[in-house]
Amino acid sequence: MDNTRNSVTRIRTSFILSLSAFGTAAVTASIGAELFGIDITPGFGLIQMSVLLLGLTLLTIAGYVQIYLLRKADEPRSLQADIGVRLGATGLVLAYVVGWSDLLGVGTHVTPSFERPFVGPLQLVGLGVSVLLIVVGLLLYFTSRGSQQASSLEFLIEP
Repeated sequence: MDNTRNSVTRIRTSFILSLSAFGTAAVTASIGAELFGIDITPGFGLIQMSVLLLGLTLLTIAGYVQIYLLRKADEPRSLQADIGVRLGATGLVLAYVVGWSDLLGVGTHVTPSFERPFVGPLQLVGLGVSVLLIVVGLLLYFTSRGSQQASSLEFLIEP
């Protein structure tokens, strides 16, 4: 039984590390495409944005799976944990909407010197806000009570 538990733990750890590694590689490749010489279009194009969003998704899933595995299986989730999960998912959906806003026809920025849409300052702010929502969601989920009697953030509401 102990060997089976160790094997399951190794598989879970490998899964989370794989998601994290692929997510980090995707984000790094998309942001640094010009530095690495793998950009095929001028500016930050659709493929780069798709790879960035895929990497962000993989990192978010890895974070939530890791926190989920730290908890006991039979413990009910608290309201704070539910809010954390939903906030992270909302941040991820917002990242996709903002990242693909040019494809959706909202936020297209075309200047005379640039013939096609590009990632503008509003999109960058939107991506920053969405990443912030994901991080806050992960923090709320991590600090929720889990098997404890009270939340780790309870000091915020105590007088």
